[in-house]
Amino acid sequence: MAWIRTSASLISFGFTIYKFFQYLRDKGEAIEGRAFGPPRFAMSLIAVALAALVFATYENQREMKALRKRFSYVPYSLATVVAALIGLLGIVTFVAVFFRQ
Repeated sequence: MAWIRTSASLISFGFTIYKFFQYLRDKGEAIEGRAFGPPRFAMSLIAVALAALVFATYENQREMKALRKRFSYVPYSLATVVAALIGLLGIVTFVAVFFRQ
């Protein structure tokens, strides 16, 4: 669950950075012409969050499978469902930033 929280934070922080610099650009105060500007930085944060979710979900599934082999009853966790929902949010956010550069 800590990875889900961290990924959600990275996604929201990346989108906030993008929207803040978009606001400055709309006001005419932003500096343009950077090779790695705010939109790319925002997409990088979101991409790192999505990669972390994928790796954490894989690790969680692997460890739950090992626990189920060892013990007779291991309850199912909703962590994978929550990770999928946060991942969907991240994908939508990434696409929104990508197409609004």
